[in-house]
Amino acid sequence: MHVVVVAIPVTAVLAILAVTWPAARRRLGLAPLIAAVIAVVAIPLTTNAGEWLQAHKKPSELISRHAELGDQLIYWVAPLTLLLLVWWATGTAKVAGRLRSKSVAANRIGGVATDCCDRRASVGSVVTVYRIGDSGSQSVWHDAFKK
Repeated sequence: MHVVVVAIPVTAVLAILAVTWPAARRRLGLAPLIAAVIAVVAIPLTTNAGEWLQAHKKPSELISRHAELGDQLIYWVAPLTLLLLVWWATGTAKVAGRLRSKSVAANRIGGVATDCCDRRASVGSVVTVYRIGDSGSQSVWHDAFKK
């Protein structure tokens, strides 16, 4: 259930490193995209497990809020995964273009727009994971320290 808590921040960090730092990009290879695919696959599994747990617990506003936030996560991570796929595909096209023609135009496919969107989607994904985790811990611990 907590795979997404690790996978999404790792994906975000790998994505930011890969799109902003050429040396990291060469070393990381497909790792950011693979991490993103793992995260996007884990989200529905996690939300299904959460919905099962919600159905078996006493209803509360805090648990409902946690579930609502959990349902929003896919809207951040799916675009991040798609952007990483586009970024990787355009990077592969750039390398192929350089090998074929060495032209400046072939070296400018994708680039700045994908980099900017990857960073925004990465940050948005991590912020959403934090909000979900905070709401989940509040739903579990809110009564634990009352006398």
